[in-house]
Amino acid sequence: MSVLDVKDVTHGFGSRAILEDVSFRLLKGEHVALIGANGEGKSTFLNIITGTLLPDSGTVKWSNRVTIGYLDQHSSLKKGTTIRDNLRLAFDNLFGLEKEMLDIYDKMGEAENIDKLMEDASEIQNILDSSGFYILDSKIDEIANGLGLMEIGLEKNVDELSGGQRTKVLLTKLLLQNPTILILDEPTNYLDENHISWLKKYLEAYENAFILVSHDIPFINEVCNIIYHVEKCELTRYVGNYDEFLRLYELNKEKQQKAYEKQQKEIDKLEDFIARNKARVATTGMAKSRMKQLDKMDVIEKPREKPKPIFNFKFSKASSKFLIDVHDLVIGYDEPLTSPLNFNIERGKKVAICGVNGLGKSTLLKTLLGIIPPVDGKVTLGENIDYGYFEQEEVNSNNTALEEMWNEYPSMTNHEVRSELAKCGLTTDHITSLMRVLSGGENAKVRLCKILHRELNFLVLDEPTNHLDVEAKNELMRALKEFRGTILLVSHDPTFYEPFITDIFNIEDYTTKTV
Repeated sequence: MSVLDVKDVTHGFGSRAILEDVSFRLLKGEHVALIGANGEGKSTFLNIITGTLLPDSGTVKWSNRVTIGYLDQHSSLKKGTTIRDNLRLAFDNLFGLEKEMLDIYDKMGEAENIDKLMEDASEIQNILDSSGFYILDSKIDEIANGLGLMEIGLEKNVDELSGGQRTKVLLTKLLLQNPTILILDEPTNYLDENHISWLKKYLEAYENAFILVSHDIPFINEVCNIIYHVEKCELTRYVGNYDEFLRLYELNKEKQQKAYEKQQKEIDKLEDFIARNKARVATTGMAKSRMKQLDKMDVIEKPREKPKPIFNFKFSKASSKFLIDVHDLVIGYDEPLTSPLNFNIERGKKVAICGVNGLGKSTLLKTLLGIIPPVDGKVTLGENIDYGYFEQEEVNSNNTALEEMWNEYPSMTNHEVRSELAKCGLTTDHITSLMRVLSGGENAKVRLCKILHRELNFLVLDEPTNHLDVEAKNELMRALKEFRGTILLVSHDPTFYEPFITDIFNIEDYTTKTV
C-alpha cells in the first residue's frame, strides 16, 4: 500500500536545476534512505514532500489520515520553556481531547440529551486510554532517557541548551508523537555514540515507514531497506541497504560505460563510411541510408564523474613545542561548565575532544582561541602559531559562495577564487549561489575552502563532518592524516578520527590531563 506518491516533480533555484521530473513512491513499512552528494537536492525534496516548498511542476499526494513528523536541519524550540514543556507538546492533541471531555462533563448538568454527551465522552475516554494518555510521563522518560535528556534534566530551560542538546529534544518530541511517517534529516549529526546506538535500535524496530537523510553509512546499512539516490537532478530507487546500492550503482555505471564505448565505435564506423561514400554516385544511396541510421540512433550519454573534492592543508612553519598550556581553566558562560582543567597540547599531536553534548566542547575551543573569556584559570598560547578555525555554525549570509571567499582573500582574481572553490567539489551553480540557500554540506565546503587557502600549523575543527557527503568526509580524513601540523578536533564520529588521531581528551573526566 502506497502512503506517498510523487510524480514528475521539477524544481530549481533561479537558473540552477535541482530536480527534474522525479518520481517517488513510499510504501507502508518501508525504511528509506535518501542519499546523494552535497547539493544534489535531498533537503529540497524533503521540503517539497512536506509542503514547506512548492515544486515548479509535478504532484505530491499523501494517502488519507497520514500523520507526518519532520525533523529537519533548522527545526526550533519554543523559547523560555523547559525540556519537559516541549516534550509534552508532542501530545497537544490528546490534551485537547481531555479538555473537550471535561467540557462535556460540565455541560451534562444542564443538557437535555445526556445520552449523546455520555457517548461522546466515552468515545474520547477510549481514545485517551488506548493512546496511553495517563502514562505520558513514563513514555517521555523512556525516550528521553534513550536519547540522553535525563542526564541534562527535563526541567532545564531550552534557552540554555547546546546545539546538540536541542537536536535531542526535537528528536525526542518527534518520536513521542509517533507519526505514521517519520522524516529525519541528518538526525545523528549532534548525537553521541551511545544515543546513536539507541536510535538505531529504535528505527530498526519501527513498524511504520520513515525517510532518512544521512551520510552515516553504518547507520543507513542497519536501519534502511530501500535506497533512493539523488544524482544529476534524477531520483533512482534501489532495493536493499547502502552496500547493496553501491554494488548495483557501480555495476550500472560500468554497463553504461561499456554501452557508450560500443556505440561510439559504431558511430565512428558509420561516420567513416558516410565520409568515404557520400560523394560517389554508386554508393551515395548507401551513405544516405547510414546517415538516416545515425540520425535515428538514441545516443548514450557518456557517464560523467561528479566533481570530487580535493583537500590539502598548507603547512606554514614549526611552532613552539607547546601550542597551548591550560592551567586551572574553568569554561562556561553565566555559570561554569567544568571543574578546573589542566592540560598541554604539544606540537605535532592530533587530539580529539570527546564527551556527551552540552558539556562544553565547542565552548572549550572558543575559550582556548580567546573568542570567549574563561570563567576562571589561564590559557597560554605558544609562539609561531598559525591557526585555522572551522566553526560548527553555518554561514547564512546573502553573499554568494564566490563573494564569501573573495571577501576573505580580496587580492585573488575571479578565476583563482573559482578554482579554489572548485577544488572543494563545488560546481559553478554552487559557487554563484547565496550562502544561505546552499545545503549544509556545500556551506561547510566553502568554509573549509577559506582554511585550505592559508598556510597553517594548527587546525582547530568543531564537528567538521556534519553534513559532509561520504566522498568529502573520506577526503577530509585523508587530508588531516597527511597534515604535518597539530590538530585539535571536536567530533562524535570515531570512524572518522580514529585513523589519524594520536590522543583523546574526554571532557567528561574533568580531570587534569596532559596530551
